Amino acid sequence: MTGASPTRVAVLAFEGVSLFQLSVPSLVFGVVNRPPNFPEYDVSYCGFTPGRVCSDQGIVIDVPHDLSAMNHADIIIVPAWSDLATPAPCELTDVLRRAHARGVLIVGLCLGAFVLGDAGLLDGREATTHWLAREQFAQRFPRTLFRPDVLYVADEHIVTSAGNVAAIDCCLHLLRQRHGSDVANRMARHLVTPPHRQGGQAQYIERPVPQIASENRLQSVLAWAREHISEPLSVDALARVAMMSRRTFTRRFSETTGTTFIKWLNAERVTLAQQLLETTDMSIEWIASEVGFGTPLALRQQFSVQLGTSPSEYRRSFCDAQNSPGRL
Repeated sequence: MTGASPTRVAVLAFEGVSLFQLSVPSLVFGVVNRPPNFPEYDVSYCGFTPGRVCSDQGIVIDVPHDLSAMNHADIIIVPAWSDLATPAPCELTDVLRRAHARGVLIVGLCLGAFVLGDAGLLDGREATTHWLAREQFAQRFPRTLFRPDVLYVADEHIVTSAGNVAAIDCCLHLLRQRHGSDVANRMARHLVTPPHRQGGQAQYIERPVPQIASENRLQSVLAWAREHISEPLSVDALARVAMMSRRTFTRRFSETTGTTFIKWLNAERVTLAQQLLETTDMSIEWIASEVGFGTPLALRQQFSVQLGTSPSEYRRSFCDAQNSPGRL
């Protein structure tokens, strides 16, 4: 992980900026408490003019750079825009358009997707934002394919994420794409957060997270399923492990994870397959069996559905990224 130039990240700061989202890039990219042998990132903060801005929590922040810092960045991150009634100013959208033309990776966290939309960067692309703003987003950017069912979505060099905490999921995804699952998982453990949350933000819309008495039991059942991932697994089998009826298990599984059992299982198997493709030279046939898909065809089908690529292409892309570190 040494020897390469640091990846330069420019994070936009402005009046009313989310203090949480402002801090996420430095945390996830290892600028704060960098783990040993971790890829090097240089995270800088820029505003419309250098100087002080007041965050959403009333804490005053000294911003050292103006927007010209984006001209030298490999990644640009826009936190949630504080006033959706006010479109992003032209001086910002012009910089973003020029950066996009250079192939810079541009990220809109939460309501920061509105800024990318104002710059015209979401036309014809998939994107997401906080579910509370879904109707306003759809009306304002009708040429964008809005994805309310995800925590983040990447469309070429444009990435958008859902509500506040999804900023962590999004930045871990960037690490995973640039450096592989091992690096992303190490940082997730460092932050004491899941490396990949299953289900989309639909599980959080207009209802509280349910308080389920059996939640701890269900978590232990999911851990058991991961340990037996290569075996044939079914709802009935896990319901027996959980000592629940099939109907009760299915309902509580959906309430807790925000997805169905089969979608959760396929996602877990694909995640494990990604790690094996990155870290071993075992054949596709062996990996398909090891993760529980049984056949290479089933593995390829799930890679296509979930990742939009094939296992062979994924392994090839990861090897190319390792040999030529750089932009996403």
